[in-house]
Amino acid sequence: MPGISTPEELASRTSRALAAAVGAGRALGLEVTEPKVLHDVFSVVVHLAPSPVVVRVPTVLVPSFRADLVAQHRRQSDELAVVGWLADRGFPVIPPSPLVPREPVQRDGFSMTFWQLVDIRQDVEPDYAHNAAATAELHAALSDYPGELPFMSSFDHTVTENLDFLASRPDLIDAADLDRARREWAALEPVVGSREGFAKAFPDVAVQTVHGDSPPANLVSTVHGDLHADFELVTSGPVERDLVMIGPDGEAAYDRAAAALGLPPLNREVLAVMGAAGFVQVVACLALVPQLPLLAEGLKPALEAWRATPPAF
Repeated sequence: MPGISTPEELASRTSRALAAAVGAGRALGLEVTEPKVLHDVFSVVVHLAPSPVVVRVPTVLVPSFRADLVAQHRRQSDELAVVGWLADRGFPVIPPSPLVPREPVQRDGFSMTFWQLVDIRQDVEPDYAHNAAATAELHAALSDYPGELPFMSSFDHTVTENLDFLASRPDLIDAADLDRARREWAALEPVVGSREGFAKAFPDVAVQTVHGDSPPANLVSTVHGDLHADFELVTSGPVERDLVMIGPDGEAAYDRAAAALGLPPLNREVLAVMGAAGFVQVVACLALVPQLPLLAEGLKPALEAWRATPPAF
């Protein structure tokens, strides 16, 4: 049974990801003399200074996905295609770097993407109601995206894989919580796990390209205005996928902005299903704690909120 990563193991992983990012950048012709790690949580994010390029190197992944560089390349290619398409149309996103080809790069067992450096403001507190309203503008823009994307890709086999892993880790989750999560996922997976299952449950609800994570939490303030970021889980699905756990104020702000854009309001039944599936996904994320120990503390508020809600099924 794998243990919790030690500080030395975490530092080694960061060093290897940093070296891969620097090596890949130099191989692409970038000047890299003062690389700097900007973030190190689920990904190691590196500024390839003095070049105005930031590399994101995912490091905390479900084992089957971490070992599948083809799948990583496919998902990252989708992200670069969607974000590049938005940037080309002038929509406010952190764009792919124009200094390198718009495609993932694989090196030393890592798969990475290259982005334009932006000057992020550190003095701005996030306004999630405002960000929820901005999400309606994002959905309006994404509704015309012409590419094909998988359906709700984050609700895939990795949820079951993580829950199965947790069955052997009573140090990470108690039996009652795991049993509830498995029951809920057994009922939810047929609805959220395929386009056909979703259409059967909600025949009148449209699907489109969506951010796939939480765009209200991934709108960053820069000196040039707010920019949408972190489309790693971009996918096809109902817009409600992007609005889980934002609360009544955020939902109301989205609905007002959607109405102004001629978009329909959030479907509360779909939102409830997305929220329930999102909670199970939070539980499943406990399987990543051995790779990212600080995640245990970070997941506590969402887990407590889940326990406080009546079981979905």
